[in-house]
Order: sequence, then structure tokens, then C-alpha cells
Amino acid sequence: MYPTWRRGFPLLLTLLLAVSLLFPSFPAQASEKQDPELWKVLRPLDKVVSFMNTGAHPDDEFSALLAWLSLGQGVRTSSLLANRGEGGQNEIGDELGNGLGIIRSRELQEAAHLLGTDLFLLSEQTDDPIYDFGFSKSPAETLDKWGEKVVYERLIRRIREQRPDILLPSFRDVPSEHGHHRAISQLSLRAFADAADPKVFPEHRKQGLRPWQIKKLYLRGSKEQETLRFNIGNKDPVYGLTYPQLGEESRKLHKSQGMGRDLPVEEYWVSLELVKSATGQRTKESSLFDGLPVTFADLGTALKDRGLKRRLVRLQRQLEQTQKAYPDRRAVTRQVQTALKQVRQVAAAVTDSRLNPEEKTDLHHRLQVKEEQLLRAGAEASDIRLNLTVDPPVLTRGAATGVTLNIQNGGASGISQLQVEPLLPDQWKASTESVPKALAPGSGADVHMKVKAPEDAAYFQPYQSPLLQVRVNYRLQGVKVTRTVTVDPRKQTVALLPDWGLRITPAATILNTEKEAEIREIRVSVTNHRQGDSTGILRPDLPEGWKAEPGSRSLSFTRSGEQKEATFRLIPPKSVRPGRYTVGFTAEVEGRPFHTQVQPIAYDHIGTSYLLTEARLPIQAFSLKFDPGLKVGYVESGFDQVADHLRQAGMDVTPLTEQELASGDLSRYDTIVAGIRAYLSRPDLLKRNERLLEYVQQGGHVVMQYHKPGDNWDPHLAPYPLTPGEPSIAWRVTDENAPVTFLQPDHPLFQAPNRITDADFEGWVQERGLYFPSTWDSAYTPLLSMADPGEKPFEGGLLVADYGKGSYIYSSLVWYRQIQDQIPGGYRMFVNLINYPRHR
Repeated sequence: MYPTWRRGFPLLLTLLLAVSLLFPSFPAQASEKQDPELWKVLRPLDKVVSFMNTGAHPDDEFSALLAWLSLGQGVRTSSLLANRGEGGQNEIGDELGNGLGIIRSRELQEAAHLLGTDLFLLSEQTDDPIYDFGFSKSPAETLDKWGEKVVYERLIRRIREQRPDILLPSFRDVPSEHGHHRAISQLSLRAFADAADPKVFPEHRKQGLRPWQIKKLYLRGSKEQETLRFNIGNKDPVYGLTYPQLGEESRKLHKSQGMGRDLPVEEYWVSLELVKSATGQRTKESSLFDGLPVTFADLGTALKDRGLKRRLVRLQRQLEQTQKAYPDRRAVTRQVQTALKQVRQVAAAVTDSRLNPEEKTDLHHRLQVKEEQLLRAGAEASDIRLNLTVDPPVLTRGAATGVTLNIQNGGASGISQLQVEPLLPDQWKASTESVPKALAPGSGADVHMKVKAPEDAAYFQPYQSPLLQVRVNYRLQGVKVTRTVTVDPRKQTVALLPDWGLRITPAATILNTEKEAEIREIRVSVTNHRQGDSTGILRPDLPEGWKAEPGSRSLSFTRSGEQKEATFRLIPPKSVRPGRYTVGFTAEVEGRPFHTQVQPIAYDHIGTSYLLTEARLPIQAFSLKFDPGLKVGYVESGFDQVADHLRQAGMDVTPLTEQELASGDLSRYDTIVAGIRAYLSRPDLLKRNERLLEYVQQGGHVVMQYHKPGDNWDPHLAPYPLTPGEPSIAWRVTDENAPVTFLQPDHPLFQAPNRITDADFEGWVQERGLYFPSTWDSAYTPLLSMADPGEKPFEGGLLVADYGKGSYIYSSLVWYRQIQDQIPGGYRMFVNLINYPRHR
């Protein structure tokens, strides 16, 4: 029987033993004589010290240092991040908000796996209060929106669970930093004392958590503020890359952010400042580990129990001996099993010892971590491979699925006393076919299970623990081994979904009150998730006075995964008042109602996930005037969906292809609009920029949306020089409610076709603008002024200039967020920018 210290150990350590342990493949630079996958799980065996890196968003991890600590030094490392990056931009698709958060979370998981780093996020579900609401300059605003108590309680809880010896926030609390970064840095500094104080969140003790004193807290250093400086630029002999290069390999997995660089082999100096310490040391250090117990032998030196001290020394020798057996997998397997026995014996001795409660808790925690590390090492070295597959992986309420656990014993030793146990949510049922009691070397077996969901099972949540896990017990060389297997998320996602999943197109739309009874055609894609056939009815749920043709649609399916599309004509009343309306959709399948949109999110590097939301179509009604005969060419960057929304509004918008930019007749367009950051994603635009300027010079009109300084932008790409400001934090207005001043109220851009007033800047979302120009030629006329509270106003958010016979507008305002959120003023003002040639 296991001692009480093993109860309630965090779920993470169970998940870390997932199928094949999700070991990533390391770059091909590693020597053929090396065994990177084996070394990765052996490297941490001789260390007991732990390190936690805190940040706000996916990509905030100090990747180079984590690679050096985890892969190079064998330190147990973890990344603790606040939110999931929902407020950012997407460089690989059109998902934003929670959809983008799902992508960035999965990318973060893959990056952490590559570095062998444990990962924790304070945001626990979609629409969590700890949400990335966009760029902020203020830690106070950040904590106010997130809920300071919520953030801090979760932070302290994770620290008490993981008990790091060293804590490092990725950023300093300085005005030049993102407000989210500053908020987490502030809380990390406070946590140094509070995590050790039993009066802070005393409810944690009821959850089995004891206070924990972090031993050292560092901040990123500089020449003026530095207590430690060391070089991590050396090449690892096993992986064949330097640690900064390994860190960049992990950052390349943040594909939605376009991250990761190819670095040369060169010195890479890490500068740190020790700002808080419980070791008594605050001066210059020779090592990150000064004053800390790094091994079990070090831990033993402080104990009065001589017998236990000797046990810890012997255990340390055995762990080092296990590492020395590398790369001989058979020898490693033998040494791991011996080490597992010793770890369990020492744990029992700690339980029976007279150590004080704090010493017992600390040793038990470190021994449990070591047991989990040894289990991972044994799984890799012994070549006992566990692979879990589910068919079908998508279930509905009350349905059953088949589960197959494939066990392959590729090692030199047989396994015995094999047991297989499905781990399922409450009320789920499972049956397991016969399990072989033993497997000889070179043999394999399939264990088949049947799993059934209850009638009231909860639907899939992207941030929940894996729905299906299987615990596998066996004896290897006489030692009991326990492993928990999950489905590889890059290959399969086990999800319980509604019988019918809906997708509404468009996702949102507008009604122009300048016209009478605009009819909207709405398409609803319906996917059958039931196993086999199903029949039902789909109907819109309409606001009072609205009609739909048809009023409902009958649909039938013959197989799971089959899709059909239903089209409805929404007919509003002849006179629609301005305001926001909602049309819902309900699918009634065999008498049961479903009204859920299911959005698959699938990419090769992260696998498949799903975002489930209410099946609702938001409709914003407002006055929008424009010239219907205006022909607009749109250079789509892939970073916004403005062109689609303008077409829905009734404008004549044509995407400009690479061929048309190269040789087409641009003069047929009254206006050409460039999507945000188009020079980054459209190299053809960069190549054909002279044609664009010639188009303006000959009488055309261009609306250029914002670019980052690094988006291939050059001041001379515009007809007259202009330069986006750097650093970006200093050149943005993050308060979406910041007052806007009209510098030239009578300018034609504010007069027609829509009369623009202060009301058009009400209700904006996320922010006003970003990457404002720091300098621009005097040929431009600035039209708007705005600023975050207490800051000097920016006047470069909307610049207009004549060039030859034509005109050119550059704008740093976030029109795409307003238009994609159906903000009336965003539409009205942007339409004025497009229509400018007709009304100047």
C-alpha cells in the first residue's frame, strides 16, 4: 500500500506518462551514436532542484534558459503562464479570440514537450476571467479585468503544488513592458513571501497543500542590475545544437505567432539579478544553484537522521549510476528498476522517520517527482511501447466507442502481472476484454475495451484533462511499474459532441437601415456526430417580427461525420430600428434539441480540437451609406476578414491576386485596400509596390492598414516616407474608450458618405490603434488625435496625402477588429476611407 503522501498528487504527473510520453523528435544535427530520446529522460535523474518561469502569454517562456536548465543541466523546469493569448493575431489562419487561444495553448504544449518542461496555465477554460483582452500598458488595469484575487490564488496554488526552488518572472515590472507582463511580475514577487505564509489562502491546506518557501527569486538582469552572469551558448553533445538553438526549435512551434529563428553557434550570456533569497545569499554568485541542495546527497546533509542520510547518499549514487549506463538501453533498464526500488524504500523510511512535518513533506515531494522521472526513463529504455487509439474518436451522449491499447515489448526483458484499467469521468462505463498476464520480449498484444458515455455527459472542453486515460500496471525485472496512457493529441482527439454540430455562415452580419428590408441569406452547415444514421429538423429562432424562408429544414444522415448545408433567407421587418439582434438555430434530433456550433480547429503541428459555442447569429443594424458603384480591390493579407465583411455589406470588393498585382489593369479599381501587415504576408505586394504607387499617381486611391516595423516595412514604400514607431508599447493606444479628437472636423473624410461624429468611436473593442507612425512626411495631413490616459496624444493614426492625381491613406487604427465585431462606427469610418475619391 502506498503511504499517504502519494494521495492527491497533481494530475500533471499522471499525464506526463502519456502514450510514448509525447517525446518530440529532436533535430537531425544529433550524432548518430547518440540517443536523444533516452538521454532526455535520463538527464534529470541526478538532480532534485527545480525552477519555475512565470509569464503572461504563450511565448513568454525564457526558452533558451529553459533548454539549458532542462536538457543541459537536468533541472526540473516548469512554465507558469497566465492566459492563452486570445487577444493576439493569427499568422496561420482566421481564428481569433477563443479559437486562437486553443491554437496557442496546443502550440505551447508542444513547445514545452520539446524542452521537457512542465506546463501550467492559470486560465482554466474558454472565457476564463484570466483572458487576453489585448495589449495593456497598465498592470492595475490587467489585474482589475482578470480579478486580482482569482489570479493570485491560482498562482499561489500552483507554487505550493510544484514547490519550485527558484522562481524567475520573464519580465521586469517597468513602464516599457506589457501590462500583462508587469502584473505577473508583481504577483511573482509577492508570492515569494506569501506562498510560505499559511495565513495566505488557508483553504489550500484543506486541499492537501502545505505552504512553500521559494528559495531564490531572480529577475532578468542588466549591466547595472546583475548578480549572476553565465554563458549557455555551448553545443550539447547529445542534441547537436546549442541551448539557444534548442530554445528556438521550441519557439518555431508557436506557428500562429510566426516565431522561431535560426541562430548561429555563438556565446549566449544570461544575466540575472537575485532580488529575493531565503538562502542568506544576496551578493554576487558563481552559480544559479549557490546555496541550494542540488542532489539527494545535499538534502541529506541537513538531516539529523543518520540512517536516512545514508539512504539518500546511496540513492544518489544509484541515480548517477543509472545515467552512466547510457546509451545501453538494457543496462539503463536494469539500473532504473534498481533505482525505483530504492526510491520507494526511502519514501517508506521517510514516512516512518521522526523528521518534522515540513522535512517530510519536502522529501516526499522530491521522491515522488523522482519516481515519476524514473518511470519515464524506464518506459523509454525498456522499449515497452503503449499506444492508445479510439474508434470512433467522436462520441455523442449515450453512445459507445471502441478503445484499443496496443502493447509492444521491444525490450530484452519480459513483463508480468499485466493489468489494464480505463480511467473515465464519473458515470461513464467501460468493459475490458481479456488481458494477457505476461508478454515475452519481442511480443505484443492488443487489449480491446468498450467505453460508453452517459446520457447527460458533458460536452468537450478544449482545456480539460484528456477524456479517456488508461492505467497500465506490470512488473519489469521484479519491480512494479505504473504508467498512464492517453491518446496522442497530434493524431486523435477524443471528444463528446452534440448529435448535430452546427456552423453558421456568415458568423455575424449587419443590416443597413438606409435600405428597406434587406434579406440575408444564411447558410448553416450541419455535421452528424451520431454513429450511423439520424434524422431531424433545423429551424431558426427569430426576433419578434422577423421571418425566415423556409421556416425549418428536415435533414437526414446515413453516417457519422456526414455534412449537409441548409440555407435560410432571413427577412427582417420593413423598418428595422438600429440595434443588435440575434438569430438562434436549433436542431431537433429524434426529439432532443441541440443548439451548439462546433468549430473544428485542426493544424498538422497541433492536431485537432473543437470550440463549442451557442448557435447564434449576431446582427447589427445601423445606417451605412456608400456608393454601390465603387469598385474596390483588396490585397488580402490573411490576417483579417475585412474584405468578406465589406462584401456582406453590399460593396463590390475583389481580392487582388498575385497575377493581377503583377500585370492586371489596376486602373479599373476606384480604391485599393491593403490588409493589415500585407507587406509581411504578400511578398508579391512588396515586389510590385512601384505599380501600386503608379496606380495612385495616375489617379487611384489606396487605403493602407497598419504594419509592424518589422513587417518588411520601409519608409519609402509609401508615396512619402513614414515610419512606424518603436518600441511598439510606446506607439499604441490600448484603451478602446480613449477620447478621439478631430484635428480637421470639416475634412471630407468625416463628411461623406457618412457623417462621422464622436458617437462613431463609441463601443469599440480591444484597442484604438497600434504601431502608430513616429515620423511622417509633411505631405500627409493628420486627421485624428488620441491617447491613453495620462499620455501625450498621437496624431498619426489617420494620415491622408495627395500623390500625383490620386490619394493615399495610412491608418494605424484597428479597423479589422471593429468591422469583424460589427461596430457601426468602424464600418462607417472605414467606408468613408474607401469612398474618399468620390467625396474629396
